[in-house]
Amino acid sequence: MIYLDNAASTPMHPHVIAAMQSAMDSLAGNPSSVHQMGRQVKMRLTEARERLADWLHCQSTEIVFTSGGTEANHMALFSAFLAGRKRTDRPHFLTTAIEHHAVLESLELIQELGADITLLPASLGGRISVDALLDAIRPQTVCVSLMMVNNELGSRLPVEEAVQRIKSIRPDIHLHTDAVQALPNLRLSLSSLGVDSAAFSAHKIHGPKGIGALYIRKGQPFFSSLRGGQQERKRRAGTENILGIIGFAEAVKMLREEWEIRQEKLYRLNRLMRSVFQQIPDCEVLSPDDAVPSILSTAFSGTSSSTMLMQLDLAGFAASAGSACTAGVIAQSHVLSACGYPENIRKSAIRWSLSVMNTESEIEKLKDWLQGHFKSS
Repeated sequence: MIYLDNAASTPMHPHVIAAMQSAMDSLAGNPSSVHQMGRQVKMRLTEARERLADWLHCQSTEIVFTSGGTEANHMALFSAFLAGRKRTDRPHFLTTAIEHHAVLESLELIQELGADITLLPASLGGRISVDALLDAIRPQTVCVSLMMVNNELGSRLPVEEAVQRIKSIRPDIHLHTDAVQALPNLRLSLSSLGVDSAAFSAHKIHGPKGIGALYIRKGQPFFSSLRGGQQERKRRAGTENILGIIGFAEAVKMLREEWEIRQEKLYRLNRLMRSVFQQIPDCEVLSPDDAVPSILSTAFSGTSSSTMLMQLDLAGFAASAGSACTAGVIAQSHVLSACGYPENIRKSAIRWSLSVMNTESEIEKLKDWLQGHFKSS
């Protein structure tokens, strides 16, 4: 199987597997225990937190380990809601209609609990206007959530510009970013970016599933909805997933060591895939030219996404029609709808996503299959 669904999840790096296996054999203690075995695990937990913070250019005390990006997004938004309730009876949240469902459905819950939500549409290619964001701010606005990289189109959203302009007029607004797809694609500096919170996930960078992180800027009010222990500086109760955290830290280590190699290869593979799709009749590339290199969305006129994915699967290619969190049931993309793409495009969209583990020969095999498929159809 040729795996072209890396935006959904990446294969684990061999070094990550080895690090987790070693920890599984040697670390039995609870990091909250005071005895030697507990202190040993606590030291590894501290080292992992420092490694992630160093890569993200933030303080280690600003990192909270979570079960993944979904939980990190939920924690940040729910905390902003609880903080906002202390300022206004009906807090207002502002976000875009192309966010991941982890953000959109968290906000649906927050709306049920007494908040107002504004969803801004995007233009073709997943473009967002910062002017439109500013125009939508109300006196009751307590949080703006803007993803860094769209998970279906790969478009880069103007988070840095939004932070600078919003903070200049409303420094009290909590600015959150879903940075899950940014982590494998962009070199981040949270200290200079200026966001108040950010969500990350290990399995997008060849780490294990079920582990992520939430960045909470120092001094930012934080209200935890998960109680029952003192872990993570009282911000997330429960014994830490030390195996997952060690795997996450190792994945970050490999990301740092291989960063230039990965970026060069991803851009090379992306250019090759774009050239392949240009040769296929009735194929439209939906991702903008300046999208991150790992994500490339297309539409094949006259062929439904479900049919295409089934044919690809039978031919030995793994791709998707959108986010893996919703693609178990293939439906039209809410992202493409929010961008204004017509129904025929939405029904035929395919997301291809790359990692450093893909090869040019795999793309050539995809090219051969696509040319044969559309020639015979």
